[in-house]
Amino acid sequence: MAEALVVPRWVRWAAHGAVLSVLPSGLWRVAIAFGWDSGFDGFLDPSHFPGAGSFYLIGLSLFAEALGLLTLGLVHRWGEVLPDWVPVLGGRRIPTAAAVVPAALGAAAVTLVTALGAVTWTDSENMGSPDAPDGALWWVMTLCYAPLLAWGPLLGAVTVAYALRRRRGSTAAGRGRGRGEQHGGVALRGARLAGREARAAVGGR
Repeated sequence: MAEALVVPRWVRWAAHGAVLSVLPSGLWRVAIAFGWDSGFDGFLDPSHFPGAGSFYLIGLSLFAEALGLLTLGLVHRWGEVLPDWVPVLGGRRIPTAAAVVPAALGAAAVTLVTALGAVTWTDSENMGSPDAPDGALWWVMTLCYAPLLAWGPLLGAVTVAYALRRRRGSTAAGRGRGRGEQHGGVALRGARLAGREARAAVGGR
């Protein structure tokens, strides 16, 4: 299981980058939830906060950050073997597909959504709306959301690296078993030969 800890430095940096890419937009939403004036009218008008909408904004931010944090599982042991404290399944190896498929789909979805968001950022239904902020506040929101463009590609790169690492680990384990079986077979044949020679020696007497 030692291969679970051998992760290239760039992969670790990419995983942490994916987590951090979600943080600025989350902090922007949390600030609004506590009453900061983001320059928006309508639902995000500061007169509505703090209030019931605060739970939505904070919950959304926590959920997004939790999804980002899952990326770290692709570079740590708990992403390959369930921790011992997990009831019933603790200590069991996680199937590669169980981690790779959701991560790959997530990377593709995030990349698509953020790319479309960037293309339509200044449309009348987004930041081009009369209710949207302008001036410095426009730039504040734009800079807070821009890092999300890196989330999908970073997650995708970490996912590919994880899949290749698990594949190499499985191949190495298979070769190890093969060598063990080969050595075991040689030892068994040697024991049988020694037994035959011993019986022959006894019969010769």
